[in-house]
Amino acid sequence: LWHLGYSARLLKTNHFKTAASNTSFPAVWMLLAQYSGRLPGPFVIVKKTTFSTMPETVEDKANPGLYSPHPGVRGMTLLNREAFKRTVVVPALKVKKETVNSVLKSLKQSVLQRPGLKRVVEDPEDENNRLVILDPHKLPEFSLGESQQQVLKQLNVNPEVSKYNLELTYENFRSEEILRAVLPEGQDVTSGFSRVGHIAHLNLRDHQLPYRHLIGQVIIDKNPGITCAVNKTNIIDSTYRNFEMEVLAGESNLVTKVKENNIAYELDFSKVYWNPRLSTEHSRIVELLQPGDVLFDVFAGIGPFAIPAAKKRCRVFANDLNPESYKWLLHNCRLNKVDSKVKVFNMDGRDFLRGPVREELSQELPLVKEEQKTAFHIVMNLPALAVEFLDVFRHLLVSEPCSAGGLPTVHCYGFSKHEDPAKDIQERAEAALGTSLDGRCSTYLVRNVAPNKEMLCISFQVPADVLYKRPCP
Repeated sequence: LWHLGYSARLLKTNHFKTAASNTSFPAVWMLLAQYSGRLPGPFVIVKKTTFSTMPETVEDKANPGLYSPHPGVRGMTLLNREAFKRTVVVPALKVKKETVNSVLKSLKQSVLQRPGLKRVVEDPEDENNRLVILDPHKLPEFSLGESQQQVLKQLNVNPEVSKYNLELTYENFRSEEILRAVLPEGQDVTSGFSRVGHIAHLNLRDHQLPYRHLIGQVIIDKNPGITCAVNKTNIIDSTYRNFEMEVLAGESNLVTKVKENNIAYELDFSKVYWNPRLSTEHSRIVELLQPGDVLFDVFAGIGPFAIPAAKKRCRVFANDLNPESYKWLLHNCRLNKVDSKVKVFNMDGRDFLRGPVREELSQELPLVKEEQKTAFHIVMNLPALAVEFLDVFRHLLVSEPCSAGGLPTVHCYGFSKHEDPAKDIQERAEAALGTSLDGRCSTYLVRNVAPNKEMLCISFQVPADVLYKRPCP
């Protein structure tokens, strides 16, 4: 609610729901408002001891926890699927085989809809009959309403409801229900994760760590295609933007394939940075580009900006300091058949800006005409440090300034814990550049990274008086 109020104070925005497979950590995402021109106008967007036991029969028809696993699993740290067995009493309706479909259609609001459980079972007393299983939460008194009884009488079906012993097993419970039954009462339960190919990436809290191997196995069991579950064991503070991780369950193969915005990537998740929650942001920046534009990707990673830009027929210069990222960037360029359109570098970001970027701009900008449509974009996606690199643009070029339309546009990412994150990142960018950006920049709130921590992108054309140092006569 705070985020929504904050957003309203800054700009009217449209809501956007994250499309992620299975599930993802809670986040609020907003869709970029429509804009005109090559550079968007100002906006800000805002956006969870191994043992076994005998099953028991439960007959509390009004119990809201009717479909909870056996209570004896509380405290389990190594998964024992047999311990989750439980038998519950549910209402059932005896009908003739030929009438089953009509009854299901007429009582669709009362029929059991739980995934993995059959709605119709054989009648052990009469092979010509079937038992239609009803939802005990919809029939707490084990009796149908008058209108439902009238419908059944028209179908020549006896409306009397009987009791049926339904066996629930581990396979019938959802991951949230399993973890809620296992972890201590009152503690947060998470079944959310980031999916990276066949890998489920979790961020477990301290109180969940004793149960981490069980949690990992449950995530694998309940999510088809997931064969490995890992937990991050430190924050991203290394030079190469990767983090240590522990394999919780499943195979230890961390080389995986992912698909984002219809483009395939391959990577070693233990050695390079990849965040599936940035899919929308990658797409947003690429949509700003036009065929023939030039993109300089200073912290390119494995190519989520560079490769789609190259596919859009842009000229791309992509750089990353991490040798593993550089290796996978080259691999993914070949994989997507854009290796001839992307020049790849393995350099420090400052060296890349002062070397290949300066050289290319020095050659290209003097040739830019007012009517020329080629635009130059510089993406700096290293939120922890990128703003500190902006000082490189001070007098980066020595020549007469080109036309205003040819000045390169920078998209720089940063984190902020400030109460006004948009103002904070603008002031930090201005301090690095040594000039004011009032009226000359736009700020986009990409996502909430942690409580009171936002990831933002500030976009601006580098002012001519910052970029150029006039040559001495």
